Amino acid sequence: MGRVVVVGGGNAGLSAAIAAHQSGAEVVVLDRGPVDGSGSDSFYTGGLFRVSYHGLVALEAIVGPLGMDASSGIERYSSYTEGDFLDDWARVTGYRFDVDLAEEIVNESYEAIQWLSEQGVPFLSGIIVDANGQARHSRPGWHGGFVEVSGAGPGLMRGLQNAVAKHGFAVHSDTEVLEIEPPNGSRSVKLRARIAGGETKHYEADTVVLAAGGFQADSEWRTRCLGPGWDLARVRASPFNTGGGIKMAMALGAAPHGNWSGAHAVAWSVGSGEHGSPATNHIFERESYPFGITINSEGRRFIDEGSDFGAYTYAKYGREILRQPEQRAWQLFDACSADQLMDEYKQRNPYAAREREQTLEALARRLSARGANGEQMLTTITEFNEHVDESVAFNPYLKDGRTTRGLAIDKTNWAQRLTEPPFEAYEVTCGITFTFGGVRVNLQGQVLDAAKRPIPGIYAAGEMVGGLYYFNYASGTGLTSGTVLGRRAGKAAAEV
Repeated sequence: MGRVVVVGGGNAGLSAAIAAHQSGAEVVVLDRGPVDGSGSDSFYTGGLFRVSYHGLVALEAIVGPLGMDASSGIERYSSYTEGDFLDDWARVTGYRFDVDLAEEIVNESYEAIQWLSEQGVPFLSGIIVDANGQARHSRPGWHGGFVEVSGAGPGLMRGLQNAVAKHGFAVHSDTEVLEIEPPNGSRSVKLRARIAGGETKHYEADTVVLAAGGFQADSEWRTRCLGPGWDLARVRASPFNTGGGIKMAMALGAAPHGNWSGAHAVAWSVGSGEHGSPATNHIFERESYPFGITINSEGRRFIDEGSDFGAYTYAKYGREILRQPEQRAWQLFDACSADQLMDEYKQRNPYAAREREQTLEALARRLSARGANGEQMLTTITEFNEHVDESVAFNPYLKDGRTTRGLAIDKTNWAQRLTEPPFEAYEVTCGITFTFGGVRVNLQGQVLDAAKRPIPGIYAAGEMVGGLYYFNYASGTGLTSGTVLGRRAGKAAAEV
């Protein structure tokens, strides 16, 4: 076994490094971010992994006892098969995704989660029994097979970094790889990096695994690829994911692949700042929109908030907000929605961008003072309330079919009148998570050229891999993909 250098210290990169080390390789990780792991997008995630499983016993093997009382309704979650996973992934991406890669990710999803657990990553179930003794997803309005990392993204990174420490290989933080020279004949791969203080350092390896993320933190590149206005999107996570790994791979002849004009983009608090902060992590998420209504600064609705489970719409609605005047919107809720709001809404901070009033008229005045059309907001709410079909029971854990009828944009599920004070409004903009365009790889993670030939010694995993997501995204798929493809690339790189 030879020497493997992994570029990137997030979920995909550390999964590749650990797998390579387990396969007998000498491993070094070069990470552009700081030592605490916050340079990776993985740090800023909610820690959700989408996973296929057969039977609740399989989940219990990872997350511990679930309290399997049939009277709780937990049997509804008794399985999430490979077919279920693949169908959901295919549906939200318009069947444009790389089927071969997706099938491998889906088929290995349970094994990958089990492997992470063995490495010391602590998992919780995405299924809980609530105060009423009923089983439900931990996130109202979510759907699919999930496990969650205890401590979310920071917990994931702590678990992986602890595993690295046990394996005993080196991770060099504050190290930005600038250039890769491929092997020529029998020569090794050479890397040139800039370390803290600006000094240049050189590394050599038999193989390199690139796991350096997408280009979402490069405002010029994302605007060039995604279109006008994307320079104004807030970066949810790491400021270091500027596409350096993709650029280096393409300089070696890697074929660009996937939806280069697409991105994972969500409703995000306007008070978040320029990019992610380790101190606040993901508290600016605003993903409970299915249980209220969303208006733009003109006071009008512009999306069907209940078109599908939030797990299948949240990653595309950021784009819709970016298209609105001033790239902002307001999520509106009343007291009846309070139990459905995710914890991020309840964390009070000076940047929450929240308004709260006992009457809609007072709330309208507040929004008018912030540049929104409060008068039109009142008209929009009145019209919405008049068109809610209350003959259908509200159920936040199923597609309940409780709709409006006759509006220009009807709400398909979870329609409730806004009538019970207090009334709340959360100002949101577009938060970009990661870009969909990347490089083409085969099932072993080898980076391919335009003729689909492997580039000697170069592998890739994580957000750098193109072809997995088009138009939209199924929640939890990214971390699962990163682990599966990271393990595959690390193992294959070690065996060269």
